[in-house]
Amino acid sequence: MAVPLRVAHDWFNRSPVDGFILAILGAVIVAALLPAKGDAAEVLDWVVVVAIAALFFLYGTRLHPREALDGLKHWRLHLTILAFTFVVFPLVGLAIGPLVEPIVGDDLYAGLLFLCLVPSTVQSSIAFTSIARGNVPGAIVSASASNILGVVLTPLLVVLLMTTDGDVTIDGTSVLKILGQILLPFIVGQIARPWVGPFFARHAKITKLADRGTIVLVVYVAFSEGVREGIWSIVDAGQLVAVAVISLILVLVMLLVTRWVPQRLEFSREDVIAIQFCGTKKSLATGLPMATVLFAGSTVGLIVLPLMIFHQIQLILCSWLATRYGREADAATVS
Repeated sequence: MAVPLRVAHDWFNRSPVDGFILAILGAVIVAALLPAKGDAAEVLDWVVVVAIAALFFLYGTRLHPREALDGLKHWRLHLTILAFTFVVFPLVGLAIGPLVEPIVGDDLYAGLLFLCLVPSTVQSSIAFTSIARGNVPGAIVSASASNILGVVLTPLLVVLLMTTDGDVTIDGTSVLKILGQILLPFIVGQIARPWVGPFFARHAKITKLADRGTIVLVVYVAFSEGVREGIWSIVDAGQLVAVAVISLILVLVMLLVTRWVPQRLEFSREDVIAIQFCGTKKSLATGLPMATVLFAGSTVGLIVLPLMIFHQIQLILCSWLATRYGREADAATVS
């Protein structure tokens, strides 16, 4: 009996569908069955504001300024990754518009375009780069820089590239909310880092719990709003399948491009891996809070849905790819 249990435990640990993803799906189901209404919804809206500010304060306590300065020496690597994140991805998002918007509808296409504008992930980009035996220090700096710059660049890209038709309102007030709710807490976290940083470093589970807990809360509130407004009645199974297929193709295309271009630019194997995993990832942790602020009072549930689907697909594919690269590196070392 112990052997099957151990095998099941090992499989669950390796499975890309971890407890975090299950919690997100659970939040969607609970919101569909028991959406927040009335006073409870208003209270939760304020809780989300405080939770997001606290989350980015914690992000500010993570990154040592010296690490960022030291890592900036490899400027070609970082510029390449940032170019994929904030230039190539947005251009791809605009290019696919005429093809996919008639299929998935305006709001879901807005979500697909929005996911192309958010910064890269931090934890998973670094983790996959490490598993693949890539340039981990470079990945740390690039992924962190992507999130820092994304606090400013993503709202600006949204203003420049996304329309303001319908209920979506994107203006200077939204950008100020982003700066006050996300950038300011991050800066305060950087300032407070010498005093509180060691505590959070010793208690990493606190940051992880706040990170994932905030995302689950944002998902619940966003989808509750969607249920209250009845917007889910306009989305059918075919549209959801289409979003999943488009997300899969988008991940595959970006994985190929972020490998082919760096190889042509004669980056080392380690750098190519860092570029591939940092340049193709899109952050659910950063994207959801931003969407909540930028699209407050709108069909935010539909807009964040493509990012949630894309996030799961990128985890599955990158997990498989990183493991394959790691095995190849180990085999080359042995031989």
